[in-house]
Amino acid sequence: MLLARAPVRISFAGGGTDLEAYYARYGGMVVSAAIDKYFYVFVSPSAGDGVHISSSDYRSFYRWSREEEPVWDGDLRLPRAILHEFGVRDGLSAFLASEIPPGTGLGSSSTVAVALIKALATLSGQRLEPTQIAELAARIEIDKLGSPIGKQDQYAASFGGVNAIYFEKDGVRLEPLRLDLEVRADLERRLLLFFTGSSRSANDILREQRDATAGGSTGVLDALHEIKRAAVECRAVLERGDLTRFGEILDEGWHYKKRLAGSISNPRIEELYQRARRAGAAGGKITGAGSGGFLLLYCEPTYQPALCAEMEAQGLYRMDFRFDSGGAKVLMNSSPHAVGSQPVAV
Repeated sequence: MLLARAPVRISFAGGGTDLEAYYARYGGMVVSAAIDKYFYVFVSPSAGDGVHISSSDYRSFYRWSREEEPVWDGDLRLPRAILHEFGVRDGLSAFLASEIPPGTGLGSSSTVAVALIKALATLSGQRLEPTQIAELAARIEIDKLGSPIGKQDQYAASFGGVNAIYFEKDGVRLEPLRLDLEVRADLERRLLLFFTGSSRSANDILREQRDATAGGSTGVLDALHEIKRAAVECRAVLERGDLTRFGEILDEGWHYKKRLAGSISNPRIEELYQRARRAGAAGGKITGAGSGGFLLLYCEPTYQPALCAEMEAQGLYRMDFRFDSGGAKVLMNSSPHAVGSQPVAV
């Protein structure tokens, strides 16, 4: 058996500029942090025919026989596409499990891809670097499956850490932030995640944003330019330890983000955010594409008891977390068997 994991992420600034429709013309930038909530992949040789995939999160099971042609649909289409990419069509069982629900804005879909690629590359004897894993995950999701997503999640899951990630037409560059240890610890203490109790598919929101960007919508492009500017400032204030300004940037970024698509926010989210601000939060945002998932808030420790009480009174649940520095990794490998019939193109 082989056990691999990859972390999900929280994005601070720049989300949306990692879509090709934007960065291919203007260049994009995201500041984000991987956190210690993980997606796990257990893979082991199977004595039966075909490939068996099960997921605790989707409560789904899929059996793919050697004779079948792959079909990319349903909840498990992403792991099926990855297994196909590695040429795995027989003798393997895979079990997928996550510490957070799917569709909650923490990049879980891309984390699935990164963790499974890390596992299969290890089993097939391929030593893929973090950049290669991230690019392969992005290619499968965007090109093979046609998902209207960007590239920030794959890089965050593959590398881990707190990073500035730059997106250009000819490639991606990741630079770890130079954070003082005390600043890093203070940032962890002042960031709070609250689950809103709802999950959603980001594809419709991202598709609307992508199409508006590609079509040259002035309102969307202006918002994305401001979001990228905020990401540049976000890196600068974190590296100089100005966390007060960081909280303000989160608030400003949230208002720009809502201009990208009509469904990013809703009356419930607006009410929660305003209540959080009145209770002491300096800034925040809905994680991911929007419309549901986790509410990320920046709050000084003095105001956190009142903020937590207010959010809990509204039915939200706080999820504690720390930053992750390890990225995708294999935790256990006791399998002597290799899988796959061909090396993957990365």
